[in-house]
Amino acid sequence: MFYREAGQYKTSYAKDLQAFPIKQDKIGMFIWGILAVVVAVIGIPGLGYDFAMKAIIIPTLIFTITALGLNILVGFAGQISLGTGAFMGVGAYACLKLTTFFPDVNILIHFVLSGFVAAVIGMFFGLPSLRIKGFYLVVATLGAQFFLEWAFGRIPWLYNFADSGAIEVPTRTLFGVPITGASADVTWQYFIVLFFLAGMTWIASNLIRGRIGRSWMMIRDMDIAAELIGVRPLWTKLSAFAVSSFYCGVSGALMVFIWLGAAEVESFDINHSFLYLFMVIIGGLGSITGSFMGAAFIWIFPILLKEVGKSFGYNATLMENISLVAIGVMIVIILIKEPHGLARLWQISKQKLRLWPFPH
Repeated sequence: MFYREAGQYKTSYAKDLQAFPIKQDKIGMFIWGILAVVVAVIGIPGLGYDFAMKAIIIPTLIFTITALGLNILVGFAGQISLGTGAFMGVGAYACLKLTTFFPDVNILIHFVLSGFVAAVIGMFFGLPSLRIKGFYLVVATLGAQFFLEWAFGRIPWLYNFADSGAIEVPTRTLFGVPITGASADVTWQYFIVLFFLAGMTWIASNLIRGRIGRSWMMIRDMDIAAELIGVRPLWTKLSAFAVSSFYCGVSGALMVFIWLGAAEVESFDINHSFLYLFMVIIGGLGSITGSFMGAAFIWIFPILLKEVGKSFGYNATLMENISLVAIGVMIVIILIKEPHGLARLWQISKQKLRLWPFPH
């Protein structure tokens, strides 16, 4: 709106492929980046609202990591999956076993290793994608969801033979400060989740813009043509499942150990897998920004609706049902009107502002 692209010429492919090819965009993103860092590191913790951080901000950040992982698989690689909740469960149970076997190892390392365990399991259940796709792949990943749910509830070794049959999170410290368990410090938990989100977002953006990401998108758009020009479907599809499951495994470990503090099998059921898929659909398939928007909307919108209903005297159950209906209607409208979700609407708005007040 305040500047134009005229006169800004690119003299190389590298400059033409930059994330922000316009000089003013770079300056603007640098300023916004500094403001975002100040707000995230100083502003939000400085408010002192521990309940809001625990109930809203931390789960939103964790689910953003989940949406990033699912978007890599569905949006960028075109491999549809309904096993996201189960892969998050793999990360959570793997983290429990790792903390049991290696109690002296830093818990942050266990979070990362849990992601690798989930990546291996994801590659195994991604093998059917080499022969089937579309609806049949959905059914195959749905089978993985049900099988892993059964394993979580029927194999006592996974939950350390606890009488409750649930994951019981032990207390672990970082620099002498408890970050898991009942006495955990909420501010430190927030910084840990923020650290993982920032790092994994940076990794995802670089993967997508590189050779691996281009291979994923070629398989997504036309797998036969991609194979003819040298893309290997075996490596490409399995790498998408591995990276996606890694993100889901890390987010599952963070969800249980940082946010919930304990979890049963129901925390990783098919309903949650659908919820994560809704985040990607509403936010925008094939968009990192959309993963942020979708996770924030799906988690925060029902909370805001409940608060609005409470102010008008409506009970929480009614408002929860209304929020489910509203999200369902939004999914239908977005799929019909704008399949690329909120991220595309935001992109269109920016383009309109860049051309305003001139018609295109």
